[in-house]
Amino acid sequence: MRFGTKMMIAFTVMLAIAFGIGGSVLIESSTGSSLSHLQESAASSHRLILFTLSAVSEATQMGQLGSGGEELIDALTRLDSQGGHNWISLRLSDSDGVIFVSREAGVFAGNVPMLSDQYQTVFRDDLIENVGIDSFAMIQFRTETDAYLLQLAGQFEFGGRMLFLESVYDLSPVFAGRQEQQLIYRRLFIVLIALGAALSWLLSFWMTTPLRRLSRVTRTIASGDLSCRATSGGQDEIGVLAGDFNNMTDRLEQNINEMKDTVRRQEEFMGGFAHELKTPLTSIIGYADLLRGHMLSESDKREAANYIFMEGRRLEVLSLKLLDLIVLKKRDFTFLPIRMSQMVEDAARLCKPVLEKRGVSLVCQCDDSTCMIEPDLFMSLILNLIDNARKAIDGSGQISIKALTVGDFCELRISDNGKGIPEDELYKIKDAFYRVDKSRARSQGGVGLGLRLCDEIANLHGGEIAFESELGKGTTVIIKLEKASK
Repeated sequence: MRFGTKMMIAFTVMLAIAFGIGGSVLIESSTGSSLSHLQESAASSHRLILFTLSAVSEATQMGQLGSGGEELIDALTRLDSQGGHNWISLRLSDSDGVIFVSREAGVFAGNVPMLSDQYQTVFRDDLIENVGIDSFAMIQFRTETDAYLLQLAGQFEFGGRMLFLESVYDLSPVFAGRQEQQLIYRRLFIVLIALGAALSWLLSFWMTTPLRRLSRVTRTIASGDLSCRATSGGQDEIGVLAGDFNNMTDRLEQNINEMKDTVRRQEEFMGGFAHELKTPLTSIIGYADLLRGHMLSESDKREAANYIFMEGRRLEVLSLKLLDLIVLKKRDFTFLPIRMSQMVEDAARLCKPVLEKRGVSLVCQCDDSTCMIEPDLFMSLILNLIDNARKAIDGSGQISIKALTVGDFCELRISDNGKGIPEDELYKIKDAFYRVDKSRARSQGGVGLGLRLCDEIANLHGGEIAFESELGKGTTVIIKLEKASK
């Protein structure tokens, strides 16, 4: 069942209960008020008749029925025949039985001890038992013909005897009015409930419209459109919910985009990393083929085999460490106190044959500064920076490596006299796969991943990489590391 339907049913039920209880209480209150008013009027009328009969009794000062009793009957007859009264029947009796009962249209039966017609049967015979000396009794009852009557009884003294006067009043108009009110109320109840149900449906439709819109937006986002947003047009709870939903969607879209970007970078990293390993592996394969297909001296064989073994082991260890560093973001590597001059000399020895073949000279200047270094990773950093410097030089040129102490730090500076880098490109060059010269093919090797790896390795060592460059004059890469404690 829809939420709007539930709201409509709830509103209609509450309206029905409230209107039902209110209407019933109002009708019963009106009926009770009418009954109370009629009872007070009947009591006043009954007191008037008793007062009249008491006055007649005092005036006659006679106690024999048949001489003074006729005055009582005449008085009752005159009272009943005058009209304008609200009783429907009077009865006078004593301990021996009924003395007088009024009849319809002023027809009376006096001195009749026994009456059995319909006028006699409207009286309840047990009421006079509850009559007191200074008070009268009252009872309300319903006849077999569904008439509602009120009977009052009082007593007075006549000639030394106690006589009982009873009067009956018709309450049927009050109950008839109640039935008429109930009939009108039921008809009005049906109309109002129908109107209330219609208004409840309109109200629930209006109140749930923002929820339906939010539901459509949710389905749209679930289908893949993360740009869709809910309309937040109010300060109520639903408006706040729409705002919170939009904030959640913004954060979700941001996280998903970051995840997509991370996955893309990881995929590109793996492809580029595989390519970065291709060049040294090609050299290893070339030395292996040289050993297999050519006759070499023993010293040349040992040199080639040693190169293959050392480079193979280094690449094996380096690949695992780079995988831990870049992909798995590990930082728990083993750092050793190593002289910077030793790292630079080993790197220069590895690169010198390639640089000489290209006509590039390498100049090194180092002091005895020592830093905490992870050897394989830091060697990869130096080799990448030397290789980048080589690629920046067209034809012959020079690469300079300096490792000098500056205060409490050791600065490694690798400079070239190549093309240089435009100033507006310097802040981008550490991004993965970014290349300053996009027109250069991969014939020089690499895919722009080198500086990204270098930056990760420098951060791992607690250092940072800075660049100084001028177009047409060359570039200097500066790595600043803390010196190892002695």
